[in-house]
Order: sequence, then C-alpha cells, then structure tokens
Amino acid sequence: MHALVVTRQGKPVAPNIQYRTDWPDIPAPAAGWANVRTLCSAFNHMDLWVGWGVPGLDLAYPRVSGCDACGIVEAVGDGVDRAWVGQRVIVNAATIVPERARPTDPPGSTLAPQYELIGEHHNGMHAQRFAIPASNMAAVGDANPVQAAAFGLCALTAYSMMVTKGRLRPGQSVLITGIGGGVATSALSIARHLGCPVAVTSRHQWKLDKAKELGASLCVLDTGQDWSRDVRAWSGKRGVDMAVDSAGKATHLNCIKSLARGGCYVTPGCTSGPDATTDLARIFWNQLRLLGSTMGDNNEFREVVSLFNAGSLRPAVDQVYDARDGVKAYERLESGEQFGKIVLRWE
Repeated sequence: MHALVVTRQGKPVAPNIQYRTDWPDIPAPAAGWANVRTLCSAFNHMDLWVGWGVPGLDLAYPRVSGCDACGIVEAVGDGVDRAWVGQRVIVNAATIVPERARPTDPPGSTLAPQYELIGEHHNGMHAQRFAIPASNMAAVGDANPVQAAAFGLCALTAYSMMVTKGRLRPGQSVLITGIGGGVATSALSIARHLGCPVAVTSRHQWKLDKAKELGASLCVLDTGQDWSRDVRAWSGKRGVDMAVDSAGKATHLNCIKSLARGGCYVTPGCTSGPDATTDLARIFWNQLRLLGSTMGDNNEFREVVSLFNAGSLRPAVDQVYDARDGVKAYERLESGEQFGKIVLRWE
C-alpha cells in the first residue's frame, strides 16, 4: 500500500521522509480490532518526535507516523459489531497499557492511565490503511474528512486537561500560550464553547490576528517581556482561572503570575524546555493547582466527539496536502509557522 515513511531518525525530519507505494499492507484485523481505509490523516507535534527520536523509546526505522485520521471501516475482528463496517470514523490513538498487579502494590485509585500511542509506539495513520482497537473508534457520520481528521487527538488532549482534570466552568477566564498549534487552537475552541473569555499569546502578530477572529479577547505579542501584567490588567487585576501552557520553560512563570487565587495551570507539553523557573510562594499562597495531562481515555473521546458531531466544536485547519506531497507537509510542520492542523488527503 501507499504510505508516508520516516526512513531514519534525524534533524531536520523532512529530508528523511519518503512517499512509498510498496509499504506492506496491514493483515486481517485481530479480535477486538478494526481495519480502516484512510480518507485524511493529520499531523501533530508527535510526528516530529518520531522523526527526531523519542527519549527513552527505542524506535525501529523505517516506520509510519501519524496519530490522527478519518477513514472508512473496511473490516472488523472477532467480537466487534459488524455494524461498524462502512462507517466513517475518527480514532483515539491513545491505548491504555494494562497495569501489572504486584502483591505489595498500594491502592491505585489516584493513578493516571499509562498510554501507548498508535503512530508513535506502533506504526500509524499516514498510510492508505491502518489498524485500531474498535473501542477507540467514534462514528462521525458524513463529516468533512479534513475537519474530522484534524479534530481527534488535539481536541481530546485539550478537553481532558481543561474540562476533566482542570474542572473549567462556563464563564471562567482562560489564558492560552503559543496560540497556533493544534492543542492551543483546540483549547481556544473549547473555552469559547463554554463561554469563557480568552487571552492568548504568540510570538507572531498574524497568529494573534487569526486568534482574534476565532474569539480571543486579549492577544499579547510575546517578545520575551513579562506579559503577566497585561493579563492581570485585562482581568481587572483578578487573574485568570486557568492557564493552558504547552510551551513550558519560556512561559511557565508568566502563567503562574497570571493566575487568580485557586487558579489552575495545565500543561500537555513543554516545547521550549522542561526546566522551568516557578514561584512556590505564589503557588501555596494563592492555592494554585498545577496539573500535567496527556491525551485522554475513550469516554472523554466520545464526549468531545459528540460536541464535534453536534457542530459545537471545529478544528482550525492550516493547510491540506495531497499525500504524495507529504514531504512539503513535514517541512510546514517543522517550520512552526502553521495555525491549526496540517492535513494529508489520501482519497
């Protein structure tokens, strides 16, 4: 089958990408799994990590990346309702790794799931067909496959950290750093759906202009200054209820200084570095919550897909490429100049 293949590890990634027409086809689905014919697949920052190499994960090359797609279910394995065949679906690429119980284990009621990611730990969705556990699929009717492919993982990540873990409530104020990436634009969409006023930051004025069009109230050009003063002034010196920050080192302290008493800092990543400087005095005195989050489970996935199917949430799409032009798509992703998701069209 045709596939967009990462031939080897290295930086930059784009020179190591090949469009192959001889990639091995996927086998018949195992019990509990389904085979999906890809209509469109979409990129995440994870696709760069697969190209660079994931610390602590021994990846074999060549391999296929991709953890977001919309496609048609072609076949299902034993134990899966055949009504899925022919359905247009999107998928949750995060699969939960079963915990191994030991006799000395303490109670695990507060443990978070451990995930593996199809497209990272296993071959992914930048191909004509891919396999997925049937429990990780959600039907999307006759939805536009570009929009559907661009929705899944980023919307799930934003929904899990903001709504499930962060307990964001309608009308509360939200700060989102680095607007333009998939998770950040999904966070903006969710916040606006909940009627939350939103402040955003970016190093690019054109991204701020686009965010303004999508409903952001305060748009701060980040030139390395202490922009927490702007956020606090915008909030009437109260501070914001939630800061959504995937940049990490470069923005963490400003986020902490921007939060209201009882506010919540949520992070799904740290693209500018993990070794951030913080302010413990503010954290304890203002009773702040700091939450890490990655992806989400299938119940959260169905909840957020329900909002997509109802027309309440839509992803921001940057550019759509034919799959044969996948190298150009990787170049766009590596440039960091996109606003929203980059999508490949397979049919």
